[in-house]
Amino acid sequence: MAKTEQHILSGQVLVNNTDLWDIYGVFLREERKGGHENLNALFAPAKTKSHVAVNIREQDGEDMGDTLDVKSEGRDVTLHFALQASSPSEFVSRYTDFIEFLKTGIGGWLTFSFPTLGLTMRMYAVEWPNGFTAISNVWVDGEQCGAFKVKFREPVSSF
Repeated sequence: MAKTEQHILSGQVLVNNTDLWDIYGVFLREERKGGHENLNALFAPAKTKSHVAVNIREQDGEDMGDTLDVKSEGRDVTLHFALQASSPSEFVSRYTDFIEFLKTGIGGWLTFSFPTLGLTMRMYAVEWPNGFTAISNVWVDGEQCGAFKVKFREPVSSF
């Protein structure tokens, strides 16, 4: 029995164990050839929470103790997506289903898995900055593609 080849975009991004390419025709895209917006967003470290300092009037400077307990804040991660379909009606159906999937999650939560990177992140969708960009003319029959960004919140940062 011959082994069927898997599409190159299959298994790249899973959300709540759903392969975005296989189910929705969605993949991560960059703004321009050679861009790294998605990697930059995924690997940007969270800010460090501020430390408590004791400021005594009769002493110079601040007393912070000998050991600082470093903790991270939550962070925002904006990912760039594209969605592909073979017809306008399939495109609209996939797009609306995908947006609903991101808004709903499992109890609102989205567990992103990037198997190639060995990275898992628990986030929720916050907003769709810049709305939607049509790459093809959805009014014309045939292959369709559109792009959009989604801003997610990762309350407990991976980095």
